[in-house]
Amino acid sequence: MVKRISIGLLAMSTLLGGPLRAAENDPTPEEIIRRFSEKEAEFQQIWQKYMYRQNITFEILAPGKVELVRERRSMSMEVYFTNEGKRETKKVSDQGHLKSLGITDEDISDAISLQPFVLTPDELHKYDIEYQGKERIDELDLYVFQVDPKKIKKPNRYFRGKIWVDDEDFQIVMTRGKIEPDYKNNQFPEFETIREQIDGEYWFPTWTLADDFLFGKHLRQLITYENYKRYEVETSIKYGPIVDEPDPKKPPKPPTKPPLWH
Repeated sequence: MVKRISIGLLAMSTLLGGPLRAAENDPTPEEIIRRFSEKEAEFQQIWQKYMYRQNITFEILAPGKVELVRERRSMSMEVYFTNEGKRETKKVSDQGHLKSLGITDEDISDAISLQPFVLTPDELHKYDIEYQGKERIDELDLYVFQVDPKKIKKPNRYFRGKIWVDDEDFQIVMTRGKIEPDYKNNQFPEFETIREQIDGEYWFPTWTLADDFLFGKHLRQLITYENYKRYEVETSIKYGPIVDEPDPKKPPKPPTKPPLWH
């Protein structure tokens, strides 16, 4: 059975379970961090072998209790492999326009690269990671960590928020927070990313939702990931006897005479 977290409204998932007591056989927080960061490195390598489509929608909602969409911009990004096996990303559609808020290159880059937050051993030194206990969400028992950047160095981008780690697979299955830093003319929303088991072993991002107020505007951002498919190189090599090709510059050999005896 594929393990997953139910997808609902932002912050709904934490209402589907509750705090848990640490079990006697639970690893130490340091051991959990080591194990999940190593799993994240494995996942990152596997993810780089997959093709998929990423749909990104930005909406400006009208003020009031009823969520009426005032403005919308939707785009789709295709992650694919060239004939030479190089992984590329291209925009395949872009519809609509936001007048109230501008969508910057950093907004797109965050949506593609950082909101599906991956925390590998190479990235651990950038963050303070604090263990906050254990929670049950749906049918999963999860370790919870607060993640904060130690120091922000522009133009680098960082995650600040919480991550939930499955206590069996030691993989991040949910992320909630925001990408920093904000700028005077460019602010970024808080978001929640849900992962699901795609290949039966690793947890892939499938859904991200941001619902926040930026510059006095109610912004909703939805990202979905579709059609995950592993890239396979199809090659076939046939082996057989080596046949010498005749050299046109050399005269042909005379036919071999049959033996004179029987």
